[in-house]
Amino acid sequence: MAKVLFIVSGATYWVLKDGTRYATGYWAEEFANPYDILTNAGHEVTVATPNGVTPNVDMMSLRPSMVGGVDGALRLEEIIRSAEVMRRPLQLSDVRLEDYDAVYMPGGHGPMADLAWDADVGRLLTKQLTSGNPLFIVCHAPAAMLATRIHGKSPFTGRNVTCFTDEEEEAVGLSSRAPWLLETDLKEKVGVNFSRGPIWEPYMVEDDNLITGQNPHSAAVLGNRMLEILK
Repeated sequence: MAKVLFIVSGATYWVLKDGTRYATGYWAEEFANPYDILTNAGHEVTVATPNGVTPNVDMMSLRPSMVGGVDGALRLEEIIRSAEVMRRPLQLSDVRLEDYDAVYMPGGHGPMADLAWDADVGRLLTKQLTSGNPLFIVCHAPAAMLATRIHGKSPFTGRNVTCFTDEEEEAVGLSSRAPWLLETDLKEKVGVNFSRGPIWEPYMVEDDNLITGQNPHSAAVLGNRMLEILK
C-alpha cells in the first residue's frame, strides 16, 4: 500500500485587509473526503504542518448548510475525530519526501495565512514537482505555490492549474476584505496557466504529476484520482 503525505495549514486565523482576524483553518471536507477514500483503500496517511502544530478545522466547514445537511456534517466530524494522524503531525522541516508516494494539500483559508509564506513548504513543493511524483493541491492550498518563488521565479510558472476562484471568494463575502486574492496572485506573481469550471462545481486540472482542484467539492475528485494513480 502507498504512503501519502498530507501537508496541512496550522493557521487558526487570517488577518483581513482592515486588520481584523478571520477565524479559519483547514476545510473539513477537503481533508476528510480524501483521507477517508485513501485509508478505506488501505493506504497510509501522514500529516505535516508548520512547526508540527495541531491543525485547526474551520468550524464554518462543519455547518450543515455547507455540507448538504446534518448527516454530512456528522460524517465529516466522525472522520476527523477518528484521524489520529491529525493529533500528532510531523514538522514540515523534518519531512523526507522520499518516504512518500504522493503529497496532498487540503485548503481552507488557512494556507493563505501560513503556507503561502512558509520556506519549508516552498522547498517541499519544488522538490515534489521536479521529482515527478504525484502532487495534489485543492482549493486555497495552491497559495503555497507562492512560497516556491526564489528571486521572483517559481517552478510552477507556466503550469496548468486551478484554485478557489476570485468569483467564489466574492460569493463567500470575502473578496473586498481579503488582503489578496488567490486566483489573481497565482496568475500575476507565479505565472500559472489558470483555468476554472463553474462556481462551486467540482473541477480538476491535471498537468503531468501536478493535479489541482478548484473548490471543496473537488476534493473527493482528487481523492479518487489519487486512488487510480497509486494502484
